Amino acid sequence: MRFLPVFLDLKAGPVVLIGAGELLRAKLRVLAAAGARIRVHAIDGNQDLGLNSEDAVRIEIAAGDPLTAGLAGVIAIVCAGAGDVGVAMSVRAKALGLPVNVMDDLEHSSFIFPAIVDRGDVVVAVGTGGTSPVVARRVREKIEALLPARIGELAEFIGGFRKSINERITEFPLRRRFWERVIDGPIGAAVLGGRRSEAEAALKAIADPSEFACADKPEGSVALVGAGPGDPDLLTIKALRALQDADIVFHDELVSGEILDRIRRDTTRVAVGRRVGKPGIGQDAINKRMIEAAQSGQRVVRLKGGDPFVFGRGGEEVEALRAAGVAYSIIPGITAGLGGAADFEVPLTFRHEATRITFLTAHKARDAEAVDWSTLTDTRMTVVVYMGMTAAPAVRAGLFAAGRSPETPVGVFARVTRPDAQGAIGTLRDLPELVRRVSGGPAILIIGEVVRHAGSLRRETPKQIISDLLDAAE
Repeated sequence: MRFLPVFLDLKAGPVVLIGAGELLRAKLRVLAAAGARIRVHAIDGNQDLGLNSEDAVRIEIAAGDPLTAGLAGVIAIVCAGAGDVGVAMSVRAKALGLPVNVMDDLEHSSFIFPAIVDRGDVVVAVGTGGTSPVVARRVREKIEALLPARIGELAEFIGGFRKSINERITEFPLRRRFWERVIDGPIGAAVLGGRRSEAEAALKAIADPSEFACADKPEGSVALVGAGPGDPDLLTIKALRALQDADIVFHDELVSGEILDRIRRDTTRVAVGRRVGKPGIGQDAINKRMIEAAQSGQRVVRLKGGDPFVFGRGGEEVEALRAAGVAYSIIPGITAGLGGAADFEVPLTFRHEATRITFLTAHKARDAEAVDWSTLTDTRMTVVVYMGMTAAPAVRAGLFAAGRSPETPVGVFARVTRPDAQGAIGTLRDLPELVRRVSGGPAILIIGEVVRHAGSLRRETPKQIISDLLDAAE
């Protein structure tokens, strides 16, 4: 780390801004938005800086040569579009021990501008050591999406009460516990929800802050969270927050490592799912462990592949939580059928061609045999089969027996949205062979006319492509 992130007190003195053109005006807008007092040297002579009346009060248009101008009381120097003047000003600033930034010139800068997330009293600075401002902006965008809109108001709210509460609670650990309960509880939620007067009344009503901090163990809860089909960037913002807040996460075996990496590092992780052909701990045991963890006061996340309510047994877990009187929430995820359709550009519906969708599971051959296939023969229906690789012959036989055409388009899509995703497209007649062409699951089957609209199987390996070409040559 070459550049140490620091926060500059803009009330300590003016910032000198030197430059020309739009680069000068862009930096001027950044500094003005931060509330700085600014002394501007427009070296191109254009003093039309596009300032509003509020900003103009804090901005001085300086005349004369910036290389000889007085710098008494100045706290920093910024050069944007200043050319050789910027380099010379850097030499002067460093000789005087003043922080200096020359835009896009690390060699002559002693500080750099980060990408900034501004939420009032909460400010996040993101830097890449000046190597890639675009990367910094992308990181900033992700942080912007994660932070509640009123997080700055919450910080300001706490700041207004901090001194009085700290005087009443002398022990630092107890003081920290007090503010944790405020932030994580109904008071913090009221501020974030825009109900500040309600939050103030509730905080003022706390007669004994120490007793409040030492109150009975916190109420535990369970969040059923959909992890999506595998790509960590497809997690919802709410899911990411739940993973960061969790004390313990019970996760499926098939949740990718990249998604597990989004969990806070000190959170306990427990794998409770199972893979095909391998025993798991069972649904009743999972329910029991979740309930016990929540009843002990922990914030529990049950992290499930795809969506909790699409073949994820989320309904069973909700019933158990209700019966136990445990508070819970449900955070949906992108189910594999939707993720796979998007990944391989298969529109699950298509005007005049496909007007209905059916999702079903056929984990084993007997599952497929239990399906009433006669209800799935409408050619305008898209059928999405989860966990259908093993039962592919039985799925084909069921649809054949019901009268579905052997020429019905079919796609088998494995490990959808992940870097190693694979797809194979053919007809219902070829379904078992298509399954063999993808290198293992998990996979979904999409059956219907919409498969004709699929994009190219861009994720096929060179080996598969060569094999397909040889088959076509024969």
